[in-house]
Amino acid sequence: MKVDKQLAGTQLDVAVTGRVDTTTAPQLEEEIKASLDGVTVLKIDFAGVEYISSAGLRVLLSCQKIMNSQGSMVMTGVRESVMEIFEVTGFSDILTIQ
Repeated sequence: MKVDKQLAGTQLDVAVTGRVDTTTAPQLEEEIKASLDGVTVLKIDFAGVEYISSAGLRVLLSCQKIMNSQGSMVMTGVRESVMEIFEVTGFSDILTIQ
């Protein structure tokens, strides 16, 4: 998994590539949470993600909870295969997906 971050003012753009699973989810969580101070908009580009496990879903839920108190979080570029996982788990109702 690869994570690219770009901070522009109070917006953090995160582009994720690869698989978000039990092995890589802790890295994703660490990378995002380390950069959230002062961020009001968190935009996560999932165009490069082909799979997400329950561990990855937990990371997204944790980030969503943080951003609920300091701004907003938006998911973009979600592939159909990942969107199916979001829909089956109910995450499509929790996350803002564009």
